[in-house]
Amino acid sequence: MKFPQTFSFAALAWLLAAPELPAADRRPNLVFVCSDQQSSDMMGAYGNRQIKTPNFDRLASQGVRFNHGVSNSPVCTPYRGILMSGQHVLNNGAIQNDLQLLPGHGTYLPEVLRDAGYHLGYYGKWHLYGGDRVRGIPVGPYRYGFDHEFLSNNCTLVFDAARAYYWDQDGTTKKLYGDWEPYAQTRQAMDFIDHHADEPFALFLAWHPPHNWGVAMAGYDAPQDMLDLYDPTTLTLRPTVRDTSRIRQMYQGHMAAISGLDRAFGWLMQKLEERGLAENTIVVFTADHGDLLMSYDWANNKGRAESGSCRVPLLVRWPAQLKPGVSDLLMGTLDLMPTLLGLMKLPVPATVQGRDASAAIVSGRDDGVDALPLFFIPMNWRGVYTKRYTYSEALHDPAAGEGAAGQGTFNVLYDRHADAAETHNLFEDPLTVEVRRQLHDRTHAFMASFGDTGLSANEILRRVVREEDLANALTAPARRPKGWEGRLKGRPVDILKASIPTETARKIQ
Repeated sequence: MKFPQTFSFAALAWLLAAPELPAADRRPNLVFVCSDQQSSDMMGAYGNRQIKTPNFDRLASQGVRFNHGVSNSPVCTPYRGILMSGQHVLNNGAIQNDLQLLPGHGTYLPEVLRDAGYHLGYYGKWHLYGGDRVRGIPVGPYRYGFDHEFLSNNCTLVFDAARAYYWDQDGTTKKLYGDWEPYAQTRQAMDFIDHHADEPFALFLAWHPPHNWGVAMAGYDAPQDMLDLYDPTTLTLRPTVRDTSRIRQMYQGHMAAISGLDRAFGWLMQKLEERGLAENTIVVFTADHGDLLMSYDWANNKGRAESGSCRVPLLVRWPAQLKPGVSDLLMGTLDLMPTLLGLMKLPVPATVQGRDASAAIVSGRDDGVDALPLFFIPMNWRGVYTKRYTYSEALHDPAAGEGAAGQGTFNVLYDRHADAAETHNLFEDPLTVEVRRQLHDRTHAFMASFGDTGLSANEILRRVVREEDLANALTAPARRPKGWEGRLKGRPVDILKASIPTETARKIQ
């Protein structure tokens, strides 16, 4: 008998040992909350003693806190595409920001939930429609299953009460929130819970802060009462950053925004309690990627292998099934969809490329996985994350790869056991030759498994993006015109396989 790619004997044991599914009206609800650009070290539960996050910390104490929540491709659109599809970006099309996620045809996370009878709600940042960011998302296949309640602003960089907006249910009319964006979005989510408390629901809330913001992404900000919680002159900065007044102000705004999110999260959890839903609701809090906050003097704040970029908070609470605790299980973005479906005893589509870790989570195990893939195609690097090491290597594209202004080298190796803050890059250290070889081999094994032959980003885009959108896809976001679409010719891995020599294509099948 041949089992599908996602089959797991551990998962089968969990399915056989677990109690029978309860009646339909008692199936677990799902509340998935995601912030944007928040590293795991920016939360009290992960050891930060100066940031004020009592509600996130409470969730961590009541559920499972993962020490190794990893954004496999740590930028907005790639993360969101992987979350929705359970697939590598060369499969789902979300290669870089503003390229459109391909339709799922019933295989994406919200589609599976919808087809299982869940009422779906989505509130907040989307960034999956591709092209021009100032557009509503039309009803239909590009909502990927969120066919019930959908209020999004696609992708905007203004969060204040005077300017923050969202598109209506039809995606045709802009409406002002009239409040700090996360507060207003959370109230929309709370209304959703009130309206659907008596039926199984899946709620997704995607905040945009603590992302830097403003028309030119000029800085970090938050409501004044949150800013007042932090004195920038007394903050402890990461050891990888220079101590300047500007950076201290960045830290103040970033941390204040997180405290504002924490307040809103508390409202959401209180609503679940009030409606008697907390016991049988799976609550997930995570982030799409981290923020380096000018570490290493780099102008970029994401899209790298360093922990400040790829390591995110991951908290999961389900009182009816999960014992509280701390887990060292490696959990990547690719694993979120199959694991959530596994917990909810819903089928995992064969198209999914991540693993279902639900059995390990329920039983409290943290073994079985020794590495996670890391990749960011636009900057031409690939890597691997293990419990001890963070590794990435540049694929040396002179047009858009290693050494781009403000980026630093993408050849990195950190031993986090000896250097948790990642202050010493060991890539060129002669004592790490064997470690580098092993991690290089793991990196390229992952690449082969996803059909990634290491082509440069520009070459991939030239082959897979529609001709009318190619020039804009190769241009910095700030210089792209209104109205462009960001669409692909088809599934990148298929297009690339068809355009390379037969022998190479055979190896990646």
